[in-house]
Amino acid sequence: MADEHIPVKKTILTREGLQKLQDELDDLKINKRKEVSIELKEARAQGDLSENAEYDAAKAAKQQIEDRITEIETLLKHVEVVDASENSNGKIGIGSKVKILDIEFDEEMDFTITGSTEANSLKGKISNESPVGRALLGHKEGDTVKVETQAGELKYKIISVA
Repeated sequence: MADEHIPVKKTILTREGLQKLQDELDDLKINKRKEVSIELKEARAQGDLSENAEYDAAKAAKQQIEDRITEIETLLKHVEVVDASENSNGKIGIGSKVKILDIEFDEEMDFTITGSTEANSLKGKISNESPVGRALLGHKEGDTVKVETQAGELKYKIISVA
């Protein structure tokens, strides 16, 4: 039995991130399970399962789907949804869209601060747990923020917060 006193880490999500996870869960349960079930049935119909690559592939796909369903359901049990619109004091929080200027390289960057589950640097989403995300939290437009990274200290000027 699990120790009930161990604190569970909250999954921090924006409303958009929550909706994406719920949509993925629905798709897995409604569509993907049905598709893999059909594949398993067709593979079984081919006879000898001991040397049936299609059957093995379908079983592996089924396990991946079930693992992902379990993962999403666990995340959703411990979710904390944050809404950027509730952050009306102009300070950076989770869900904030931020434009900063890298002072050293005179380069502007735009991104959204998210929980670690939603972070995707290729889509301009950085985690509140990343060095830059953590350093920006609580600051507002016009502030200059120093960020300690493995590459050394970086300085950013906050141009805008939405």
